[in-house]
Amino acid sequence: MRRTTKRHSKKKSRSTVPVEIIPLMGMPEIVPGDDLAGLIIDAVARRSLSIEHGNIFVVAQKIVSKSEGQIVELDSIAPSKRAVRWAAKHRKDARVIELALWQAKRIVRMEKGVLIAETHHGFICANAGVDTSNTAEGTAVLLPENPDHSARRLKTKLAKQFGVSVAVLISDTFGRPWREGLVNVALGVAGIDALVDYRGKRDASGKALRATILAVADELASAAELVMGKSNAIPVALIRGVALPQRLGSGRDLIRPVERDLFR
Repeated sequence: MRRTTKRHSKKKSRSTVPVEIIPLMGMPEIVPGDDLAGLIIDAVARRSLSIEHGNIFVVAQKIVSKSEGQIVELDSIAPSKRAVRWAAKHRKDARVIELALWQAKRIVRMEKGVLIAETHHGFICANAGVDTSNTAEGTAVLLPENPDHSARRLKTKLAKQFGVSVAVLISDTFGRPWREGLVNVALGVAGIDALVDYRGKRDASGKALRATILAVADELASAAELVMGKSNAIPVALIRGVALPQRLGSGRDLIRPVERDLFR
């Protein structure tokens, strides 16, 4: 009896060409009111890059926040008794703790010197996103009020300049429960879907996928961090070679609804 072997045709991957992640260097220190899109366009020109349909710009949240004036003078903050007590116990700046409490929609944990909060956006992160790194002494930077809106505004200006459709991700660094280390994630998304749904499709063995939804925007934000770094003064990266449908997209799609969250 002749034995036959079942074969499955190889499916096209998300990218049919090599993926490139290109740092856009030489951007100045960002201050409130700066034309961020214009500065990105200048950085592209300095590298003599050709922007193509579907290219993805990953922009660090910090420079978006700075350009939008999301900067707070810490001396303007009067810490509450709660903030003072907790900060003294864990050797923190009470002004930063108070600012984080102001920014929090909900406190998730305040233990072992770590404050985890849910922001008004729905993000769950350390200090409600309040950050004192890479900013002037005595100041703190808040998250953008609406990261999706920020991403869409940049996308519109960049697409107009380059004459092709592009995508923009606003990225930030978050910790992860159950795993050590930090990764970059997408807070704002414009021009692509934040999630790619593989449910109903077949894997390489021909089995139907039932639960696979990939957070592609987070994957791209994390990949871009490899060239951006935390201390390289490279707040923008360009990603080429990733084939994704041009969609409206939203960073809010990455926030798990309460009814499906097993840990709230």
